[in-house]
Amino acid sequence: MSATVKDPVCGMEVAPAQFETIYEGLHYAFCSEQCRQRFAANFLTIDPDDCIDCTLCVVECPVDAIFADEDVPKGQVRFIALNVELARAWNWQPIIEKKPPPFDADEWAKVKDKFDLLER
Repeated sequence: MSATVKDPVCGMEVAPAQFETIYEGLHYAFCSEQCRQRFAANFLTIDPDDCIDCTLCVVECPVDAIFADEDVPKGQVRFIALNVELARAWNWQPIIEKKPPPFDADEWAKVKDKFDLLER
């Protein structure tokens, strides 16, 4: 391994053994426990300033959790503001290639109301 690796959440260069995890057989290192937890989180965000409304992410989402603004179900409208808040606070790097789902995605896909379970 090289002297440093890039944290997949924030993009910071970090020591390989710092806050590490192995996922899908690949080794990941993080700048902090918070970035490690965000990597394993079940909530991804889309920065509305970066989004070009192409809707490609809508069909790619394996659990049908992404909607065009005009198609957001009434019971999930509160996630729009939360998405904006977290996209800016977490400063996610854009996803530019298909990645495996989080390790616990199947479990979280069955949970109906996750809003109050999200840790910030």
